[in-house]
Amino acid sequence: MFWHIFINRLKCTIRDKGLIFWTLVFPLILGTLFGMAFSNISENEIFKSIDIAVVNNDAYQKNENFKSFLTEHSQGEEKLFNINLATKEEAEKLLDNNKVVGYIIVDSQIGLVVKNSGLSQSIIKSVLDEYSQTVSAVHSIVTNNPAALQNGLLQDVGDRREYTKDLQLGTKDKPDSTVNYFYSLIAMACLYGSFFGTKEITDTQADLSKRAARLNVAPVHKLKVLIAGLLAGFVVLLLENMILISYLAFVLKVDFGNQIGYILLTCFVGCSTGITFGAFVSAIVKKGEGVKMGILIGGTMAATFLAGMMSGYANNIKYIVEKNVPILAYINPVALITDALYALYYYDTHTRFFINIGLLCGFTVLFCLFTYLIIRRRKYASI
Repeated sequence: MFWHIFINRLKCTIRDKGLIFWTLVFPLILGTLFGMAFSNISENEIFKSIDIAVVNNDAYQKNENFKSFLTEHSQGEEKLFNINLATKEEAEKLLDNNKVVGYIIVDSQIGLVVKNSGLSQSIIKSVLDEYSQTVSAVHSIVTNNPAALQNGLLQDVGDRREYTKDLQLGTKDKPDSTVNYFYSLIAMACLYGSFFGTKEITDTQADLSKRAARLNVAPVHKLKVLIAGLLAGFVVLLLENMILISYLAFVLKVDFGNQIGYILLTCFVGCSTGITFGAFVSAIVKKGEGVKMGILIGGTMAATFLAGMMSGYANNIKYIVEKNVPILAYINPVALITDALYALYYYDTHTRFFINIGLLCGFTVLFCLFTYLIIRRRKYASI
């Protein structure tokens, strides 16, 4: 009898076009839009050599130190500048045609001419200021202590040393800052499973629908019908999430790492939390299905926003929440699912992952328990 009910509830769930749209089609559309919006972000973050022009006058040709300085910064795979030697008129034309960011002219002092302000212009100015300060410092030292030249002053000035060291905190040398948007999208899809939970509770409350009234007078235990319906919704939701993750991974090329087993576990637990959350809200709210759906949509959107999906400064939103109201990060299912996926993507340990999964499992158990306690005591004077 149980499997007969399960098969029929599975058919009813699949045939509900509204639910299938919001739990499968809508996340796929949103993921596609994310992919279009973020496709060039990583490429734009890669530094590109800055195109500049240098006026090739007599002062520049006689300044061997400055020529060596520019040559040093315009060679190698990670060179800072692409240098074009030109006359002043040619440099002006290159600048007007946006062929170069700016041009350098050497006279009594080294000058920089730009047309606009921006990051590239600031970098050029910073490099030129560094050179001018170094030259000024050498001149001052030599004036006060001429013997410094014989003691290797120029060699010491040219010897650049780094006193900081880059340390890799996780498994990624250069983590992709956009993956959190896609992870929070998966978390949102999991929590949209609450719609399935609401549907099943509504279909077992005799005062909300004629179908529920028929189920309540049938010679079948109401709890068995509810479990079969929730299981059917869970199966559909899990398959939908598998489709969503496959689409993100193989079509949009989102990086999920290589721990497929833990990723599937996260989806399994996330779908369970979403289904039971919807059942709990639907059981506790004694209003119509429209009111329940409104509460679930509003709650899911708020949770998704706090998890960092709807802001241009996604990581800042997560940081603000974790710093100022850390309890929200631990009771927000969307944030927990997002962090679990990110922990698999970035960290080389599973401590954070299992904390998030444990909290999600705890919420799932609580939602199941409270839903059962509410539903089992609900009786009707007449049907």
